This record gives sequence, structure tokens and C-alpha cells, in this order.
Amino acid sequence: MLADIFKKRLLEKYRQLRANGKLFSREKLAQYYSIFRSRFGPERLKSVDGLELLELMHETGNRDSLPYWLEFKNDDEFPSVRFGRIAGRGALKFGIFRRKETGDWQAAGKANQPRDISVEEAVAIARKHREQLLRSLELLEKMPRNGSDSDYDTLQQRMDELAPDVSDLAWGHKYFSLLYPDKLDDFHSPRWQRFHLLKLLQQLPQGDGRYILAGRFLAIAKAVDLPLATLGFVLNALHGRRYRYWRIGTRGGSMSFSPWQMMQDRNCIAIGWHNLGDLSWVEPKKASRERLKALLEEKYPSKQSVIGDDCSQIIDFVAGISKGDVVLTASGSTILGVGRVVGDYSYQRRFEFPHQRPVEWLNLDEWKMPVHEGIRTKVRQIRRYDENILETERRVRDGLSAPAKPTTWKGNVRLAGIPGRIQSVLERKNQVILYGPPGTGKTYWAETTACDLASYWAFGKPFEQLATDQRDAVLGSDKGGGLVRLCCFHSAFAYQDFVEGYRRETVSGQITLSLRGGVFKQLCQDAETEPDRRFFLVVDEINQVDIRRVFGELLTVLEKDKRCKPVVLPTSRETLSVPKNVFLIGTMNTADRSGALLDTVVRRRFGFIQLMPDSSVLRGLIAGIPLGPWFDALNRRIAAHIGGGAHNHQIGHAFLLQDGRPVKDLTAFKQALRDDIIPLLEEYCYQNFRALQHVLGSGLLDNEQQQVRYELFDEGQEDELIQALLEPCPEISTSFEALTSEEDAGEDAVEEDESPDNEP
Repeated sequence: MLADIFKKRLLEKYRQLRANGKLFSREKLAQYYSIFRSRFGPERLKSVDGLELLELMHETGNRDSLPYWLEFKNDDEFPSVRFGRIAGRGALKFGIFRRKETGDWQAAGKANQPRDISVEEAVAIARKHREQLLRSLELLEKMPRNGSDSDYDTLQQRMDELAPDVSDLAWGHKYFSLLYPDKLDDFHSPRWQRFHLLKLLQQLPQGDGRYILAGRFLAIAKAVDLPLATLGFVLNALHGRRYRYWRIGTRGGSMSFSPWQMMQDRNCIAIGWHNLGDLSWVEPKKASRERLKALLEEKYPSKQSVIGDDCSQIIDFVAGISKGDVVLTASGSTILGVGRVVGDYSYQRRFEFPHQRPVEWLNLDEWKMPVHEGIRTKVRQIRRYDENILETERRVRDGLSAPAKPTTWKGNVRLAGIPGRIQSVLERKNQVILYGPPGTGKTYWAETTACDLASYWAFGKPFEQLATDQRDAVLGSDKGGGLVRLCCFHSAFAYQDFVEGYRRETVSGQITLSLRGGVFKQLCQDAETEPDRRFFLVVDEINQVDIRRVFGELLTVLEKDKRCKPVVLPTSRETLSVPKNVFLIGTMNTADRSGALLDTVVRRRFGFIQLMPDSSVLRGLIAGIPLGPWFDALNRRIAAHIGGGAHNHQIGHAFLLQDGRPVKDLTAFKQALRDDIIPLLEEYCYQNFRALQHVLGSGLLDNEQQQVRYELFDEGQEDELIQALLEPCPEISTSFEALTSEEDAGEDAVEEDESPDNEP
């Protein structure tokens, strides 16, 4: 059974992907399957033999071959990558292949290395593969369309018996799934299959193989009424990158000291081996392993018997665990906390457990691991027992158990969402530019993130929880500048405003010139006096100036590895450095083509995050118009009909937000259209009335006068305005959002009509 919360999430993601035009219709899917079957189905395989069969089944370089269509074909005729990827291991994954350089056929030899084979051997292998494919297709033909776990367990066993050379390979599974898309999922790796099912809290059937879990995907697809291929695409979008699970021990070598409290306070996981020093050089390679093993033998001579195990665990911690992986801190079989890795390895010399990685704690409840796994190790990947992963996912699932509250330690709080992306770039580069079309929230996210990061670092809590005096310290007051400062670049902004320069002032009735420090110089000087705090400068419209001229010589020392190096300012002859605790967040409107001023030298010093229109935040129905689908349709027309980088001339969702929420009534919607959106579109389509027609539709325009019919926004013109807005995109009236909103409205109306007259 699929829990209701997962049904809801799957359908929400499905509707979002469909609104963005990223899903194929059932008819389109059927067309692709039909094309594939006509070229590589059983009738085609039976009709060829000898060299023709060999080239059809195994000539990777031939664009009409089965391997090419399974792995590389990606066009309007057949977008293979949308039916599951089988990348990895090169052409050897198909069993045999023809080497491009020599034209010789090769097959897997000892240690899975390729060996030369004759053409006759290659043809014999192709015939064997064909026979196994045909036997497997007969099995799939007999499979019931609503097969149970038992049916698929039987299928797995029969596949192993009748097609041992092809059924357990990714390409074989993909081939079968394209011919029987109503019986097999398009996850061609058992690891991906298990990952998605465990994320949905499915108790998996016993056994291994690529076919044994297909019945579960079939049942889920039926529960949400989606084709299996569509379900696969939605699951990938919902769950993202497949991650791994790791157990991290929390007992010290003497068994009397635990670093667990430190891990909670610092939002990190940590291991000991203090004597080894910084291990940033460690890699999952043989040479690195040998070097680490020698270092362990030197520093811990009394532990010779476990050097190999220790070496493996350290390599896993430093270079094996990845960002996004889930970690379970444990004491024996007791799990103390569950977190997600959010950063790279670092060496913190002052701690007893100095080898650390930052995490975001997801749950701090104590619970017992259902099946003992790796309980005597410090670092161990959890992968042997599904029960342990299933219980982990239960613990962090929304609504099951309250997640851990952010700790108050100021130095390692991890933000989520867009602020988390900004934080990640700032930690890596110290400066970031948010770029995208107007109205995508660039300035909002820049200021919000800067305020929260400064607040956590200074006071251990987010900005919204600060007292008045603490907020003044962050934002500044009449007593002085704060930790977060804002400036806006414009055509008249210069080096004198940013770093230093002479300014006129009147002293005793006389006009004199005095040397004044600019915005950035003052920030750097203040940051130098308070090294325990972090200072942020938000630069709005950063592409409105020549950045080289405004930053001057400070552009060189802006790079993270050059921070704190002093430079001599040419005007005052003073020395100035950019401290490590200074961070810059710039915003850049890509609809303004002056972004070309950001040359390679400038771009190398900044990280970049693109913010694009997001219709998922625009929920609701306004006078029969589903806000999100209407917004998406408008942006699709902009991209199709406005030249010169139309991708960057879209309309941001912020135009249709009030106080962070979607506009709720027709009045607010009309105001946003009339005063904000339409004037911007007129600017985009300057002197190109035909383009404006395509974008807005003919109903909103006076073709004779070649102007917008602003009278439609007057009182009493609502019906004609709505008709004009829907005219270029009538299909959105039948969207899921429109239909469900109307159903909800109808239910409300019935309840209202049936209410007693005397009910308050």
C-alpha cells in the first residue's frame, strides 16, 4: 500500500512537471514504444542473421543498431535517455563490441578486460544473445498485467535460468522494458529501484535481481494512475540523486569518551585518529591508500592488526561519503541521530575528533537499528539490510517525528533551499551573484540569506528570532553600519563611492575636498576589528557598472586564497586588505544586456546561481484563471516570440506575489498585470507590435491603434478581460489546477447552500 502522503507528493510533482511541459503524453509514449518495437522487436530479430544480426545487435558505432538506440539515441524520433540511462562501463556492457580504432571485435576477458575475438565468435555470441532475448520476451508475454510479488519472483528465477547472459545486464532490462512498458519499470539498476521504493517506505520482497521489484512499481503506478515511464521520471524529479547511508560510531578509543555532544553542537560528524593530521590529500586510489597505511603504521604502531580496517574507514569518511548522503550516528546498535551531509571534509586541529564533515541534523531521536550492521566500526556504509534503511527513512519522513531543531552554535548552521545554495557558494568562493529574469526574487533571497547567516554567526539564531537591539546590530542603525549592508550599482557609481575618493564639503563657508572611505572600504575595516563576526555586502544590479573600475586593485584580493593580503590604495596610500569574514552577494537582471560587462576575470572570482520563474508558488484560481498554468503559458509565449535571449526575458513569479503569497483576488491580479507585467512586456517588444500580439494575445490589444486596451482593466470589464487573458492559452482551462479548484469551489457552494438559515 502506498501511503496517502506519498500519493500526494507524487501527484504534486507530476502536475508541476506537466505544467512545465516536461512529460510525454500517453499517446506520445505509445508512439515511441511502437517505433522501437518495429526496429528491434522479436519479428525484426528473427528476420536477420549472420553479420547483419551482429551489426544490428552489437555495432555501437552504427546509429541504426540496438546499442546506439538504447544508450545514445536522443532526438524527436526516439529520446532514449527518457526511458532510463544505462551509462557506464563503456561498450563492454553489451558483452561484445567492435573497437573503433582497429575495427576488431572484442569481448570481456580476464579481470573483465577486453580480448580480441573473431567475426565468427562474435556472430555466435550475437545469436546466443538473440535466443535469450526471444525466450525472455515469451516469458514477459505470459506475465499478467497486474502481476504480484510472487509473479515477479517467478519471472526473476526464469530469467536467470533462460537468459543468464542478457537478463541481468542493464541494456537487457532496458530492452525488455521498452517492449513491455506496462509490465517493467525503467529503472535499469537494482540500486535505483531499491532507493526509490525505500524512499516510499515500501517493505521490499526478499530476493535480488532487476525484475523482482517490478510489481511494486506497477502497483504504485496504478495507485496514482500514471504510466510506468511517467512514474519513473516523476520519482527521479521528486527524490533527486541517489544517496547512500552511513553508520558513524561515537565511541572513543578508550570507550569512555564520546564526541556525540560536540557533533550536535557543531552540526558535524567526526572521527578520531588525531595523530594523523590533516587528511585533505586522501583519495580513493591505491597510491593514497598505501600512503595512509604507512602513516597509520607510523603513528599507531600498537594497532597493527587493524591497520587495514582503519585505513578503509578513514578513506570512506574523507573521500567516500558524498554531499547529500545520509549518516546515522550510533553507539553500538543504538542510533543517536540522523543527518544529511552538506559539506566536504575539514581538519579541526583543536578537537579530540578533528576529522569532520558538516551535516544538517534531520532527527535526534534515539532508536535501535532493526538489524545489527557494522556496530563495531567507526565508519560503515549501510547497505546489507533494507530494514535499517527503511527505518531511517521512517524517522526523517515529514510528520512521523519532529526533526531536530537547529542548534544555537553560531558557526555551522546549514540553511535549506535557495539560501542553502547561496551559503554553499559563499563558503567556497566568498562571493556569489544571483542572476535571472526580473521578478525571480534575487534581491529578496540575497538580503534574507545575508541576514540569516549574519544572525546565526553572531547570535546563534535566525534573523526573525532576534531582539530589537540584535536586529540593529545586523542591519545597522543611526549609531553605525551593521553586519549586513546594501548598495545599488548604477551608471554614476564609481571607485570613489566603493573604495575611496575625494568629496566636496563645506567647512566654515569654504568648499573643500576631503578624502572619504567608500562602502566597501568601511565594511572591510569594520570586519577587521570584529573577526568573530561575518559581514555581508549585498550589491543590487551589480552588472550596471564596470566592475573592474569600481573594485579597482581590490579585485585581486577578492579571491578567497588572497584574502588578508594588504594592497596599497593609490589615493590615500593606506594599506587595505579584504578580511576572510567579508562576503559579497550580488544580483544581476539578465534582461539587461549589460551583463556582458562581466568578463572572465570578474566571473572567475564569483560563483553564480540562476534564479528562474517558478510557477509552483502560484497556486489558486482567480476568476476562472489557474494562476500557475497561466503564468507558465505566458512565459512559453515570451520564449517563443521574443528574440535576443528570450530565456532571460521571462516574467518572474514575484510579480504575482503579495507579502510572499500568490495574489488572491482579481483586483490584485489586474493591478499586477496593468502596472507591472504589461509595461515590462511592452519594453521587451519595443517597436515590435507583432511580437507583443503573440505574447499577450489579440484580445488585449487594439490592432488598429497598435496599443494595449487598458480600458479592459476598468470596473465592469472583468468578463472581457478574463476572456482576453485566456484567449492565447485556452488549454489551461482544462488543467488539473483549474478543474480541481472548480471542484473545490463547487463543494464549498453546496455546503453553503445547504446550511440552515439560522446558522451563524
